[in-house]
Amino acid sequence: MDKKLHMVSLGCAKNLVNTEQMLAALLSAGYEYNDDPEEADIIVVNTCAFIEDAKQEAIDNILELAEMKNTGALVGLVVTGCLSQRYGEELMREMPEVDAVLGTGSYQDIVEVCDKLISDAEAGHMEKILRMGDIDAPLCEAPRVQTTPEYMAYLKIAEGCDNHCAYCVIPSIRGRFRSREMGAIVDEAQNLVANGVKELVVVAQDLTAYGTDLYGKRALSDLLNRLCEIEGVRWIRLHYLYPDEMDDELIHVIASQPKILKYLDIPIQHVSDRILRAMNRRYTRTELERLIKKLRKTIPNLVLRTTVIVGLPGETDDEFAELCSFIQRMKFQRAGVFRYSREEGTIAADLPDQIDEDCKIHRQDALMEIENRVIDKYNAAMLGHKVEVLVEGYDRTAGCYYARSYAESPDIDGKIFFMSQSVRPKPGDFVTVCITDEIDGDPIGELVTG
Repeated sequence: MDKKLHMVSLGCAKNLVNTEQMLAALLSAGYEYNDDPEEADIIVVNTCAFIEDAKQEAIDNILELAEMKNTGALVGLVVTGCLSQRYGEELMREMPEVDAVLGTGSYQDIVEVCDKLISDAEAGHMEKILRMGDIDAPLCEAPRVQTTPEYMAYLKIAEGCDNHCAYCVIPSIRGRFRSREMGAIVDEAQNLVANGVKELVVVAQDLTAYGTDLYGKRALSDLLNRLCEIEGVRWIRLHYLYPDEMDDELIHVIASQPKILKYLDIPIQHVSDRILRAMNRRYTRTELERLIKKLRKTIPNLVLRTTVIVGLPGETDDEFAELCSFIQRMKFQRAGVFRYSREEGTIAADLPDQIDEDCKIHRQDALMEIENRVIDKYNAAMLGHKVEVLVEGYDRTAGCYYARSYAESPDIDGKIFFMSQSVRPKPGDFVTVCITDEIDGDPIGELVTG
């Protein structure tokens, strides 16, 4: 058997890094990657299970790919990641199409498991495999194969989370918070930049907790200063910063280091003090307002992104109105609005006064309408401004290039579209664009030359 491999990565950028690590291990073991799942002997699906929609997406993908056993060459379907960790035995019991399930503590077993499926297939007898390793085990450094465009990569600096928000399953899926050694992170970043990466997107479930377990203190500021010393890196972007852990030292580093983009993703989730307590968030509305004012005063041209949750059990009309007013007044240039998802095993799942799904949908739509007006005003204020952008490609149908400025994070925010008559920029080039218009929420511009 040729050991042809296909992989699907679902969910967040942190999950993608695990996919890239498994891919590196499998390629080193002699597997050949194939873009066509119908040609693959082994398919690995690295799943997300954060909320109900993510679980359903994972299940739909698994069932669709399982069809390759009837139409393609597939002999082994492997499911890894968060869905596996959360529902491993149930997956094995209720989805006979799946041949192996690996939890988030068993990524390092991927080669052994795939080899076993191949050998079983050749011998004519397949045995189901379930591996659920220790999700709190110390992190092991592993090589990865970059699957993002050459010019950008995600840099994961920690695993797990200790915050235990009332609505969140992450600690039970990903384990306690564990930082990577600073030297290992810097070495990986240097290698990525040496291979052409110009934008590093630094990710963790909680960036601001980095170092507390290894060094006995918050060490994100020290790490960022070292990353900024790497010659060749142009942009350093940060996801996610918890509001109650942003100290003056970190704010100073972000403000003073030119390579750190003035784009901060700070998930606030809500602003009602009662709802925040119910969520087990460690700050108040007053403290949020104080932090946002300090950030905007200290960091010129700051773009703030946040996420909020509507429909937590017991959220009243007045508390929702308070959230709407806050979002409108604070003018977050980017925001994700999520409906509360009742997840078993979380504190919030057992709270009284669960809110009707139609009400949650209505609140989500109403808040997104408010946020869209904020974004429209931000885009209108950009008209006539010249911005540096990172070119990502050319849209042949539209007849224009597309790119991102510091204000657009990859795969999260929109694009900037621009025309260029005399110059043909390549993906990964930095150019200057003058914003001249806006269509459907996306800025439109012209390349500035000379």
